[in-house]
Amino acid sequence: MHWSERIANELIERYPDRQTYVCAAGISPSGAVHIGNFREIVTAYFVTKALRKQGRKVRFIFSWDDFDRFRKVPAGVDPGFEQYIGMPYVEVPCPFGCHASYAEHYEKEFELALAEFGIEPEFIYQSREYQSRRYNSLMLHAIRHRTEIYDILHAFKTGGAHDQERAVYYPVQVYCEECRRDTTTIQQFDEQTERLGYACICGHRGTLSILQATHMKLQWKIDWPMRWKMENVAFEPGGRDHSSETGSYNVSKVISENIFGNPAPSYAAYEFISMKGSHAKMSSSSGSNYTPGDLLKVYAPENILFMFAKYQPNAPFHIGLDEDVIRNYTEYERYRNPAAFKELSPDIEAALELSMPDSHPGRAPKFSQLSGILPLVNFDYRLLQELLHRVGESYAKEQLEPTARRAEYWIKHWYPQKLITVKEHQDHQRYETLDSLERQWLHTVCDLLKDAELTGSTRMEKIYAICHHDDKKMMKQNQKRLFSLIYQLVLGRDEGPRIPILIEGVGVHRMLDLLNFQK
Repeated sequence: MHWSERIANELIERYPDRQTYVCAAGISPSGAVHIGNFREIVTAYFVTKALRKQGRKVRFIFSWDDFDRFRKVPAGVDPGFEQYIGMPYVEVPCPFGCHASYAEHYEKEFELALAEFGIEPEFIYQSREYQSRRYNSLMLHAIRHRTEIYDILHAFKTGGAHDQERAVYYPVQVYCEECRRDTTTIQQFDEQTERLGYACICGHRGTLSILQATHMKLQWKIDWPMRWKMENVAFEPGGRDHSSETGSYNVSKVISENIFGNPAPSYAAYEFISMKGSHAKMSSSSGSNYTPGDLLKVYAPENILFMFAKYQPNAPFHIGLDEDVIRNYTEYERYRNPAAFKELSPDIEAALELSMPDSHPGRAPKFSQLSGILPLVNFDYRLLQELLHRVGESYAKEQLEPTARRAEYWIKHWYPQKLITVKEHQDHQRYETLDSLERQWLHTVCDLLKDAELTGSTRMEKIYAICHHDDKKMMKQNQKRLFSLIYQLVLGRDEGPRIPILIEGVGVHRMLDLLNFQK
């Protein structure tokens, strides 16, 4: 049973009378949302699909924590943005001048990427929720129970609680009405009037009515369980950093039950994703990451979804943009082949189903094939289409171009090793190293190229037959040796596109110019 189906079954068993199952995810727009963050929303997304498959009604929500404080200027943003540290993300200007705020810039970037995956949650912008006063009654409740919250928080710490610290603890942060930063200290709270007084390091002092406040928010470990209650959340995943024995989930679980009187939702911890060659955790603020948008320039959405679906959430994996791209595409293309469907394990079959968009993408060319041909035709998609047609593979423009664009981007930006050029002159130095059998093979290949009566398929049959040997294993070795020799003499490398495509792409006359040493 696939992990998403197992979680869905557990939810149905735990909440048999729920009319609607709320599955939640959330991210703070601290910078470009990376593919590690994506694991949170895609984990919830797969569970929603498993629930819907069982006929259950689902509400899939995604919270943008854009009322959180701006903590750090990320790589790629003007260092002058340090002046905004301590302000809510939604009030920090857009660093690139193209959106209404810092928060909106990164939110819209990620939302556009999600749309390409067909992932359409209900977006909740926490700045709007807080400023609408929707949470104020629960904030007041938390403030009235602040000493209990303090004791819960400190029960998860190694150091003990302190009476003096407890007396001045408040579970909220206040953004100053003057400087808009959270550099404030709460000085008193009047139980009768429900008003709170604060002082900011900027010199401003103010009082506010908690039920009317629009510039105050709960601290994270109290905010999270408050929202579970407000949205009636049944399931939410969380990263490994939130999932330790003393992590945010376990702390928030106790606060949810003891302070808000609400059982914590079911939870799945997910592991971090690393970039190939790096053991560092991806971070929006460090700039050391791939975003979903980055990957979509190379991978089709269904390929990316499959990578996430085939691993248990608590299993780490890495993503590379080197030769792994070919391996990942080839694996997915093989699984999608109806002939191979009978051989799939139940988990792989489920992962494949979860990765499929609602509208089937239809027939598409193989990525590895296009990446081998495109440099040969100088990335001309029309020539690519014609060449494939000549070797018996016809694709409409809309079938061909999405994969071609991704292959071109991958080669030019990530894997220039795929760039190939046809040699200008015969490689006499390499030819002199060949033995008599290899030279005879080449001579026969040239004879077959000269025969204008041969069709492409017939010519290939005869080229394969050049290396005939009673020992099948030896014959395959010889064929591989011959093809490698052709690639070396034509392209200056040991491999290349399939020989029929190489012949069509380079042209018979040019092939003969490079291979015929017996003129």
